[in-house]
Amino acid sequence: MALLGAQLVITLIMVSVIQKLGDYSFARWLLCSQGLYRYLYPDNSELKALAGVPKDRAKGKKGGKNDSNGKPETFHVPRSLDIHLETAPVTPLDVVHLRFYTEYLWIVDFSLYTSIVYIMSEVYTSIFPLKDEFNLSMVWCFLVVLFSLKILLSLTKQYFTSDESIGERSTCIVAFCIFLLIAMMVLIVDDTNLEVGVDPAYDSFYENASKFLENQGLSSVGPASKLILKFFLAIWAAIIGTLFTFPGLRVARMHWDSLRYYGENKIKGLLLNANFAMPFVLVLLWVRPITRHYLTVRVFSGMEKPLMSSDAFDTLRLVLVVGTVVLRLALMPRQLQAYLDMAQRRLDLQKKEAGRITNIDLQKKIASVFYYLCVVALQYICPIVMCLYLALMYKTLGGYSWSALFYESQEVCTMEDKVSPTAGEAHTEGVEQYQLAWENLKMVFTQEVYRGTFGFATWWCCFAWFITTSVGLGYQTYFRIS
Repeated sequence: MALLGAQLVITLIMVSVIQKLGDYSFARWLLCSQGLYRYLYPDNSELKALAGVPKDRAKGKKGGKNDSNGKPETFHVPRSLDIHLETAPVTPLDVVHLRFYTEYLWIVDFSLYTSIVYIMSEVYTSIFPLKDEFNLSMVWCFLVVLFSLKILLSLTKQYFTSDESIGERSTCIVAFCIFLLIAMMVLIVDDTNLEVGVDPAYDSFYENASKFLENQGLSSVGPASKLILKFFLAIWAAIIGTLFTFPGLRVARMHWDSLRYYGENKIKGLLLNANFAMPFVLVLLWVRPITRHYLTVRVFSGMEKPLMSSDAFDTLRLVLVVGTVVLRLALMPRQLQAYLDMAQRRLDLQKKEAGRITNIDLQKKIASVFYYLCVVALQYICPIVMCLYLALMYKTLGGYSWSALFYESQEVCTMEDKVSPTAGEAHTEGVEQYQLAWENLKMVFTQEVYRGTFGFATWWCCFAWFITTSVGLGYQTYFRIS
């Protein structure tokens, strides 16, 4: 295999660029150069002045004892206190100490560099098609998916390690059970209705794997049964749905707040609603009777052929996934500002309550909003990053073409067609025999297998993305007061 080709050169160039541009960050630019502002909590002197707390009372026996021990001064103020918070622009010095800041910085910047590597690889392969080379951009895409999954696992882990997250922990368990049930129901749907390609992928894998084992002289009844594979696939789908649960609820809350504050502008309102509804459109694109049948099979009156070819429809799905991610990324600053505005909304809601609250609790209530800014940014961006790069892997490994949307592509002789069926019978020794076995092993994972694997993964991530945000919006609409 020609590993030392242009693919490796592109990878080495991008690694060098990452090292040289360490001080420049697209992720930092999103947070600190898009006009975001945070709310400053009032200090103790301001709270005393507003609440009318005498100075000698604050310096009483109890307060003096706390001061002598180095503890923060504590006093009570009315919950109905009329407080107007001051604002300050979000700067790099403010966000550098936030929780999960390094994870946010890494996943956003690495995703950007991966997209550049992928675009360069796609341009190169469109001019010089790969023969025996491995597409190294797939390794970059796979790493982005793994990093996103790891971050979502780290965020979800917090609910199981904290003693104060009993409700969140229960929600995760319930979400896992519900998504497991939905995944098992989805996996039994025939491919003529939901074209995720799992059944054709398994048939291709089973046939080629059995041949490979026979060529290697191994006696086996074949790979695992379809039922076992679908069961583990359902477990993976349930885990993804669980990881998307709280990010989906958070995105729904930010969308709800954004509509309340920016909905007067019809253009912005349209973009916000399109941003929220696009996952539902993506889910429908894999339902054959609703979309593919009308666009690629049915001939409408006055027309001689369908609206588009089957290859063009496959490309349309991929283009819409990319467009959805770009739109959501463009609206990210507006959504994050809607989250930061929660600090003032919390105080406005508190004014309706009776009783008193300590100055420490009031200040924590305001400061915690900005403290979790990077966590919210990760909840917003990790699901869409997973959907994007799974779709890119689905396109490349599945053998689709970007140009099929504009003109019909010609049949391309794949690598599987070039391999002789009697290759496994050739008499080779040493390195040549190992290379031949490796070539035969690659034949097990055909385009059909990749289409089923990454097709289902892409569709399920879009589906979980849509379900969790829809549940969150329903909660905001019918159950949340504020």
